[in-house]
Amino acid sequence: MEDWIMAQGWLSWSEGYVWVWLVLAVLILAAITNVVVAHTLDVAERQAEKTVNLWDDSLIYALRKPVRVSVWVVAVILSVDIVEKSSESKAVSSVLDYIQPERYALFVVVFICWFALRFIKQAEKVLVDPSRLSKPMDLTTVHALGKAMKAVVFIIGALVILQTLGISVSGLLAFGGVGGIAVGFAAKDLLANFFGGLMIYLDRPFKVGDWIRSPDKNIEGTVEDIGWRLTRIRTFDKRPLYVPNSTFANISVENPSRMLNRRIYETIGLRYQDAKVVPHVVQEVKEMLKHHPDIDTKQTLIVNFNSFGAHSMDFFIYTFTKTTDWIEYHQVKEKVLLQVMEIVHKHGADMAFPTQTLHLEGDLLNQMSGRS
Repeated sequence: MEDWIMAQGWLSWSEGYVWVWLVLAVLILAAITNVVVAHTLDVAERQAEKTVNLWDDSLIYALRKPVRVSVWVVAVILSVDIVEKSSESKAVSSVLDYIQPERYALFVVVFICWFALRFIKQAEKVLVDPSRLSKPMDLTTVHALGKAMKAVVFIIGALVILQTLGISVSGLLAFGGVGGIAVGFAAKDLLANFFGGLMIYLDRPFKVGDWIRSPDKNIEGTVEDIGWRLTRIRTFDKRPLYVPNSTFANISVENPSRMLNRRIYETIGLRYQDAKVVPHVVQEVKEMLKHHPDIDTKQTLIVNFNSFGAHSMDFFIYTFTKTTDWIEYHQVKEKVLLQVMEIVHKHGADMAFPTQTLHLEGDLLNQMSGRS
């Protein structure tokens, strides 16, 4: 711009404060460009929402902030160049001389990494959104892939920045190889937790939102987060429980959230005086369960007289509900047991309760003498 002005012969670059007007012009142009870019991205976003492709939305989201910030960064770089060429102060010149043109590449690397991180973040939301995908991916898997990709972006960005600053990357990698051995011995527990987390992501014995428990450890609750070192579990009394990932490599973990059905297994005792109606009660209870809308008849269904108890004639119910939800399961179980009680009462029977019959010695002697 200054070359064009000098070519016109209107002003000499060293005369007056032309650089102030040039810097102001650059900043105004940057502001106008920023408004145009924002409007263009808004239009593009509205058009992308109408398309079936989901990745154009993520692309626009990732571009929005980096592009708008880059406009101002370019304006600042141009302003610095103008001030550098027009400044007569040695102090200012020495400071501006430190900003070499090759160092502007750092801004490019930073903005590319920023764009990549925003794209990964938005892609994670898309991949687990059931309103956008008919078969959304598992939340735990998506978070694992997102963390891995973000780590790759950080590492590559750091290496490129170091190379741009003139630091030998090959020497750094060689030092890292030797130092990695020492760090490995010093941080073996940290590495064990890291690989434990990796195995959780690969084997997927549980995921975020699952209810898990371990018979080997006092662990039970809902998984809230699976990190690289710790897994956070919210216990049923709402306390956070932090478990090192290496722990899961040495214990058995039960995942009730993945059960296909919930079981109803109850023993019901009838009075001995109701012995004649026991077969009818058992048969009617079985028919009731076979036609119950909340019972999965494809699973095992057993209703049988089982034993002569100390004070009752016992039959048992063994069946499975269709739901696996804990609250809904108890509602179904309540309905089943109340219907069983209705069937028992319908036949003039009743539930047994602990009773004892006491025979007195005097009564026995009187009965014997009366018979004689």
